[in-house]
Amino acid sequence: MQSFPSFAALPLSLALISLAMLVSPAAAAPAPKPLKIYILAGQSNMEGHAKVETFDYIGDDPATAPLLKQMRGADGKPTVCEHVWISYFTGTGEANGEGFGKLTAGYGSRQKPDQDGGKIGPEFTFGLTLDAELDQPILLIKTAWGGKSLYYDFRPPSAGVYQRTAKDIEKGQNPEAQCGHYYRLMVDHVRRVLSDIKRVCPVYDEAQGFELAGFVWLQGWNDMVNRDVYPIPKKEDKTPRYADYSRWLSNFIRDVRKDFKAPRLPFVIGVMGVEGSKPNEHVAAFREAMAAPAALPEFQGNVFAVSTAPFWSMELGAIADKKDQGRQMRYYLDSKHKDHANADGHMTEEQKREFVKEYEAKVISPAEVALWNCGASNAGYHYLGCAKTFALMGQAFAEILLKAGKR
Repeated sequence: MQSFPSFAALPLSLALISLAMLVSPAAAAPAPKPLKIYILAGQSNMEGHAKVETFDYIGDDPATAPLLKQMRGADGKPTVCEHVWISYFTGTGEANGEGFGKLTAGYGSRQKPDQDGGKIGPEFTFGLTLDAELDQPILLIKTAWGGKSLYYDFRPPSAGVYQRTAKDIEKGQNPEAQCGHYYRLMVDHVRRVLSDIKRVCPVYDEAQGFELAGFVWLQGWNDMVNRDVYPIPKKEDKTPRYADYSRWLSNFIRDVRKDFKAPRLPFVIGVMGVEGSKPNEHVAAFREAMAAPAALPEFQGNVFAVSTAPFWSMELGAIADKKDQGRQMRYYLDSKHKDHANADGHMTEEQKREFVKEYEAKVISPAEVALWNCGASNAGYHYLGCAKTFALMGQAFAEILLKAGKR
């Protein structure tokens, strides 16, 4: 049998080292890093309406081709993240439910909460970007519903009870008791996931703990287009049209931090980017209102306004404008506009369809049709359903939170 020297036979320094290794073996092993948890919330664009069929458009641009390589595996299928898990709570009406698992494409808008919808929002590249930088497990908790406002649906508790307008009362809509319903659904779901993390993230070990590392808010359309809650100001009015949105979003940030007991939770505001670099005056005003909370002294260094306008596809947007001309022409035909072809109402449905088809063929070239089919899959208010746009958004949101985490 092989024999080993006793501690007495060893030099004193080696003996001390050997003894230390025997009595405290755990000292050499690094403590497990906490699970990083990020919360994502908002309305339809946080859901995400970019079909996976538009992924190829990302590769057509040399600047974003490397991003597509992250999004697809060697087999050409969407990447499945090995270190990122997601819990996604969504639904229509009261039919809400959860989908969860390892992050991949398909966690965008869904017909059924627990089934792959074939679409992405910002969550996909958000998780991919985090995974590339962090050497620890990551969990995304996403809650999103289409057509939801901040003034009513996501109304934070500290904003007070929603004051119904005359239009609300006339139409019997927006009852006071239901204001903030989706804020509460969001908070309740996050708490549910946090109460049993291992259910969603099987590798989680309570010994490692977790860290709430960031919150991303992507919302705004239903507030921006509402002229009842946000009336267009008169020329003499000095208060910005969307000043209340800024105030309520600030309330939202404070309440989220309070409810999750994270007083300095890094918070990203995804600022409305539809229409890209050429917004109309209302879109421009709303963008300013969305970004405003990040400038408040109390939020310096931990609330970040990230413009999504640079990620809007201007070339697809130009084609969308031409498609709008086709829809406008159809309206003229249906309404028997005196200056257009169906002024006397003689056209049948088939004739109107054919007329519009021929009209669109004149204003939209075959090359533009091909480009649209490659890169777009939805309407302008859904960022044209362009995966490139949502991929760049998710990447930008993750990068700002990674920087915040290093401060």
